[in-house]
Amino acid sequence: MGIRKKSAAKNPPMLSHDFVIQNHADIVSCVAMVFLLGLMFEVTSKAAVLFITVQYNVTISSNEGPEETAVNHFHHGIKDLATVFFYMLVAIIMHAIIQEYVLDKINRKMHFSKTKHSKFNESGQLSAFYLFSFGWGASILLSENFLSNPVSLWEGYPHTLMPFQMKFYYICQLGYWLHALPELYFQKTKKEDVPRQLVYISLYLVHIAGAYILNLNRLGLVLLVLHYFVELIFHISRLLYFSNENRQTGFTVWALMFVLGRLLTLSLSVLTVGFGLANAEQQRLDLAAGNFNVLSVRITVLAGICFTQAFMMWKFINFQLRLWREQAQPQAAKKKQGPAKSKSKKDKANGVNGVSANGADSPRTKKEKSS
Repeated sequence: MGIRKKSAAKNPPMLSHDFVIQNHADIVSCVAMVFLLGLMFEVTSKAAVLFITVQYNVTISSNEGPEETAVNHFHHGIKDLATVFFYMLVAIIMHAIIQEYVLDKINRKMHFSKTKHSKFNESGQLSAFYLFSFGWGASILLSENFLSNPVSLWEGYPHTLMPFQMKFYYICQLGYWLHALPELYFQKTKKEDVPRQLVYISLYLVHIAGAYILNLNRLGLVLLVLHYFVELIFHISRLLYFSNENRQTGFTVWALMFVLGRLLTLSLSVLTVGFGLANAEQQRLDLAAGNFNVLSVRITVLAGICFTQAFMMWKFINFQLRLWREQAQPQAAKKKQGPAKSKSKKDKANGVNGVSANGADSPRTKKEKSS
C-alpha cells in the first residue's frame, strides 16, 4: 500500500509531526480502506455506504418511448458531508500518487531551484485537476444540453434534482478543495503563504457549496467549467515556462482568456440571477421545496460573484503593471550601459535579461491571490 518512498536512514519518531507528514498518504489510505472493508460486513455496511455512495436517490418514471423507463436523480442533504469526507481522503491519496510517480521524477531530471520546485509541483497538481474537472464538467454540459439551451439555467427553478454525474461532480469538487486544507500541513507550506492559500481555497469552497446548497447547480457547473478552462491554460503555460523560459506565449493567451472569462462569468450570472430568476413565477423562500428565489438571496449571490470577479481583476491588473515595470527596468538599464557592454551570466540569472529573479514564480503568485 506504500505510496511514498521512505528513507531507512531517516525514520522519524512514531506519531511525530515528521512521521505524519512523511507517511500521511499511507495513513489516509488505511483510513479509506476501513470504509471499503465496512461494505463487506452487514453490521457496518449501512454506515460505510453513507461515505462511499451518493445519497438521496429519487427514481422518476418516464413514459417517453414505447416502454416506461425509470430515471434516477439525486438531491442534496446533510448526509452528503460523509460522502464529501470520503472523497476528500481519495483526493489526498491521488495527490500523493501524482506527486510521487510523476512530479518528483520530473523534478529530479530538471534540477529546479527550491522556488521553482515548489511552483512546478503546484502547477503540476492543479493542471491535472483542472484538466480532469474541465473535461468531466464539459461532458455533463453537453449531455444535459445546457449549452445549447441557456434558458435551462434558470427555467424550472428550483433545480433540486440532479443527474448522478452532476451530483457526483459537486461531491468530488468539494472533496478536492477540502483536501487542500490538510495539504497545507502535509506540504509544509510557508507561514507567510498560508493566508493567501486559505483565501484561495475558501473562495472555491464558498462558491461551489453556495451553488450546490442554493440549487443553482446548473449555473455553478457552467461557471466552474469556464473558470477551470482559464486556470488550465495558465498552469500549462507555467509548466512550459519552467521547461524553457523562452516559452511565454501561453501567458499572453491566458491573459486574454482571463479577461474574457471574467466578462462571461458576470454576463451569465446577471442573465441567470438578475433577469431569469427575477422574472420567474415562484419568488418566495421555501426551504422544504428548496426555493431560494427571493430578492435578498439574489442580491447576495450577485454581490458575491461581482465582488470575487472584481477582486480577481484587481489582482490581475496589479500583477500586469508590476510585470511591465520589471521588464522596463532592465531595458532602461541596457540603454544607459550602451550596446558594447555585455551582460554576465550572473546578471541574467538575477533577472537583468528582461525577466525578474522570481519571474518563474511571479505569475502564479499573483494569480493565486486573484483566484
